[in-house]
Amino acid sequence: MRYNSTMKKVIFSGIQPSAQAPHIGNYLGALRQWVDLQKDYQAYYCVVDLHAITVPQEKKKLNDSIYATYAMLLAIGIDPNMSNIFVQSHVRQHTELTWILNCFTHIGELNRMTQFKEKSAKQTQIISAGLYDYPVLMAVDILLYHTNIIPVGEDQVQHIELARDIAERFNNAYGQVFTLPIPRLIKETARVMSLSDPKSKMSKSDVNQNATVFLTDKPDVIRKKIMSAVTDSKKSIEFDKKRLGLYNLLGMYKAVTKKSEVEIEKYFSGKGYKEFKNELAEELIELVKPLQQKYAMYIADKTTLEIYMRQNAHKAAIVAEQTVSRVKEKLGFIV
Repeated sequence: MRYNSTMKKVIFSGIQPSAQAPHIGNYLGALRQWVDLQKDYQAYYCVVDLHAITVPQEKKKLNDSIYATYAMLLAIGIDPNMSNIFVQSHVRQHTELTWILNCFTHIGELNRMTQFKEKSAKQTQIISAGLYDYPVLMAVDILLYHTNIIPVGEDQVQHIELARDIAERFNNAYGQVFTLPIPRLIKETARVMSLSDPKSKMSKSDVNQNATVFLTDKPDVIRKKIMSAVTDSKKSIEFDKKRLGLYNLLGMYKAVTKKSEVEIEKYFSGKGYKEFKNELAEELIELVKPLQQKYAMYIADKTTLEIYMRQNAHKAAIVAEQTVSRVKEKLGFIV
């Protein structure tokens, strides 16, 4: 499939492979949005295994994680016949264009990347050049496919801005090649917070696993986690940003049920935390039940997963190669 500006607008998003399933914040803040967007856009969804190796990885764990993450994308409802779901390392143009665009990226821009500062501070081993440079690879992920819209969390907006800056710099020097992407946020659920520390974002790597609800958690585990979630000493159930714990739980309830704040406050008027948490837990259990069933089916059939991976990587590579060839031609390379 050749790139054509008259086709549907393009969206791209990536997810790092992880043996640990995505959590409810990943789903409500991004993954559910991916499913909806594929109906109206040309969608590229990527398991970004090259990004994963910016920190040390064990071979088997990484391999298992790639399969698991790909299977989960299918389970949540992303259709490989409608969207292009591929593994990053299967499309070599990602690394080829990264080197080229490294030469159009300023050191000062990389020094300002907030996530590098946060991630490098957590490293007890050597901090790799890849960890420092991965925002350029992320920019390439986006720019290869002439992406118009990036569904992301708030913490990724800085990277989209860098991608735009690099693209604009190249376009100004060599003529129009890259499309300037725009981030798209679901503000209500862009940042689901930790159940134990609502000042921190919910995380798969939280040492306190009770702080995070995973899509593969069993019903009793979900109930236990929600019932132990931090709230406060007040009794009313209402949307108050100052009451961080309750506000976080209400945000999840709103995102899952799709009810308005007025409806939710009216429904829980006169009720306490126990009733509210019970209802939230049951809503989450019903939400993840069909996802878990589909995930179990896909992860048990790696042959089918590999067929989808190969087919989608081939489709992605056709578009990516067109972009790389155009860039090389503009630079004066012999192509």
